[in-house]
Amino acid sequence: MAAPALSSRAGSAGSSPTATPSSTKHVPQSPELDFRSGTRIEELNRLIAEFSKHEQREYDDQRALEIHTAKDFIFSMLGMVQKLDQKLPVANEYLLLSGGVREGVVDMDLDELTVYARGADYDMDFTLLVPALKLHDRNQPVTLDMRHSALCHSWLSLRLFDEGTINKWKDCCTVVDHVNGATNYFFSPTLVADWFYESISMVLAEIQKKPQRGVPRVEKVERNATVISIILGVGGSRMLYDVVPVVSFKGWPAVAQSWLMENHFWDGKITEEEVISGFYLLPACSSTGQKENEWRLSFARSEVQLKKCISASLMQAYQACKALIIKLLSRPKAISPYHLRSLMLWACDRLPHTYLAQEDYAAHFLLGLIDDLQHCLVNKTCPNYFIPQCNMLEHLSDDTAMLHARKLSSVRSDPAEHLRSAIEHAKAASRLTLELQWRGEAQTCRLRCQKLEPISNRTTGSRRNSSSWSRRILGSPFQSSSTLTTSRDLTFALMTNSFEAPPVYLTGDELTFTSIIHF
Repeated sequence: MAAPALSSRAGSAGSSPTATPSSTKHVPQSPELDFRSGTRIEELNRLIAEFSKHEQREYDDQRALEIHTAKDFIFSMLGMVQKLDQKLPVANEYLLLSGGVREGVVDMDLDELTVYARGADYDMDFTLLVPALKLHDRNQPVTLDMRHSALCHSWLSLRLFDEGTINKWKDCCTVVDHVNGATNYFFSPTLVADWFYESISMVLAEIQKKPQRGVPRVEKVERNATVISIILGVGGSRMLYDVVPVVSFKGWPAVAQSWLMENHFWDGKITEEEVISGFYLLPACSSTGQKENEWRLSFARSEVQLKKCISASLMQAYQACKALIIKLLSRPKAISPYHLRSLMLWACDRLPHTYLAQEDYAAHFLLGLIDDLQHCLVNKTCPNYFIPQCNMLEHLSDDTAMLHARKLSSVRSDPAEHLRSAIEHAKAASRLTLELQWRGEAQTCRLRCQKLEPISNRTTGSRRNSSSWSRRILGSPFQSSSTLTTSRDLTFALMTNSFEAPPVYLTGDELTFTSIIHF
């Protein structure tokens, strides 16, 4: 049978596969738009990149020296705390994370934390996990006493430790007597935090009695629930350290064993041994738990390893989204940046690596994170990444969940405007930081000029004004507190590439250097 003849419409230019190029109409490509807000994806990508540029922490030599000086001061302080009553382990392992507790680097409740603002109160913030107890001699799964706790939480009996440890920590325990006459000591997060704050305050008071040149200024020491927040002034920088007493375990908790049986985005990229090298108990309780007894499981070590497998564009989207929700969802406190981090990790498991690796998809990732977070609020469900059966939003009331969902809806309707606002906040914080640094360096310059002037008079027999001495010290004239050369002119020799290295766990007196882990 002969093939049916093509109609004139079917054979018209533009639809026939044999149409010549000259007869094909060129259709201009439309810009890619976000369906919900109508915003150009290209514009969102540009705003995210601009925000990342202002949020990115670049350390020149002077700032790196100040970071190193503050870190050494904190480690020396902890060494003195250990010597007070020998409670802390002599050979200890600290984990130093870039970003404070308020930034969601660990899963802790933020309700009782004092609000600090970057720029106004500090320039850089860190979280330091300090093991009060360690249990590192087990290779099998660690079984915790979760009979009295919600999921992801546990009491800690000192029966796991030797008699000497029990005697040292009795005063930081609650006591439970069993019917058989045995006494069980449960390590208390609140009592440990009481002891830790008192010990740190005592050590810092002694240090401040004998101030020495080059030693950081202790500008504030404050207890926020079970977190001890310390703000140090070093040169022209202010550094916030959130110091958290924890219990450190090697191995992996039995309650999270099923998670290891699933497929994950990091499979084949890092080894399982790297992921399950250890975990912590943080001094935080569930909404229904007993504050004096309940600890929260933390997988901060594992999260540091998983971060290596997350694409740069997804991390940019995460940081931008975090900046949006910290301000927007701050009251009433229900959502923390840690919830957002969990959603990002779940997205990595759910979506193909080839998709998440797209360099120009940051806008899609940002919108997806907002959508995921809104979905979690509407359904009051946010599973813990490592223990999926634990719903981190189970305690939310319906009214609070819907209030935050409506707030997120306003962001989703105009993400570009909210990003512009976040960029302006980041710029303002940077300007304030620079202004305070200039003032601090100006004061340092004045003091140096005052000290060097008499030496000059004796050496040369002539008097030079402070401006000439400023020129000699800084390399350019010093005119006022708002005019100063860059801090590179006051550099000291310092190790480089120390802030992007993998985590380094150091022990005892070897704590002279550590890597700062970014997330």
